[in-house]
Amino acid sequence: MEKKTIALGEVNHIVVTINNIHDEKVSAAPENELLPFHFEEIKDSIAQTQDVYYRRIEFTVFDEGKFTIPELEFKVGGKVLKTIPYEIDVINTAQKTDPINDIMNNKEVKLEVTDYWQLYKFYILAAIALICLVIAVILFVKYGRRKKSSPVVTTNQTLKELDSLKKKKYVESGNYRSFYVELIDISRKFIATQYRLPADVLLTDDLVDLMKKNNTISQENERVVENVFVRGDLVKFAKTFPDQQTMEKDLADITAFVKRSSKDLEFENLRKDA
Repeated sequence: MEKKTIALGEVNHIVVTINNIHDEKVSAAPENELLPFHFEEIKDSIAQTQDVYYRRIEFTVFDEGKFTIPELEFKVGGKVLKTIPYEIDVINTAQKTDPINDIMNNKEVKLEVTDYWQLYKFYILAAIALICLVIAVILFVKYGRRKKSSPVVTTNQTLKELDSLKKKKYVESGNYRSFYVELIDISRKFIATQYRLPADVLLTDDLVDLMKKNNTISQENERVVENVFVRGDLVKFAKTFPDQQTMEKDLADITAFVKRSSKDLEFENLRKDA
């Protein structure tokens, strides 16, 4: 071994010589594969005569620390020979105060618009995408939800539900209990959505009292809701048995109330603006 202490990247070499081989074949690891990991083999030269086997390996190490070259095996005929192990110290000889010399002088390059685009295009595109996302979220929050729960949509949906109730023929068959249960459910859901009142959880008396205090629903519509809801409660507990004419009138009154609801909302908006 030439050196047992080398600098990072410094070239070192190890020489293996076997004498008196008497023309026997020498077997060992292939070229450039004799040394272990961490040892970067640069050149591996093998020469053999009738009596001498000679192998010279030039290597370097690019990691700092202590590294070991273990015993290297060479088979001569039927006999195995081993080298002694070596420990090598690899040190970093660079100092913080060492001057750093450029390979060539710095050169000023004038950048064009296209050059700036290539340098910053990903940042620009990311910023544009973020701005678009923020705008999309704002528009969705401001208009998307409002459109789905707009008064017109709610009115039309409720009118379809009332029409479906009519087609079930509860009135004609005298099934007044099922008729009023569904009519009240449809009405409560409509009031909760259209007027933002908790009609789906309040009892009839509490709901009527809240409508009168809130002043969002017109008096005409309040009377319709109160009359139909009170009658529905009486039917539910078998305290009254409405006839076909009464049932048809209640359905018509609720339908008219749903259609008139937009006027209530228009008035409420004017009152808020004032």
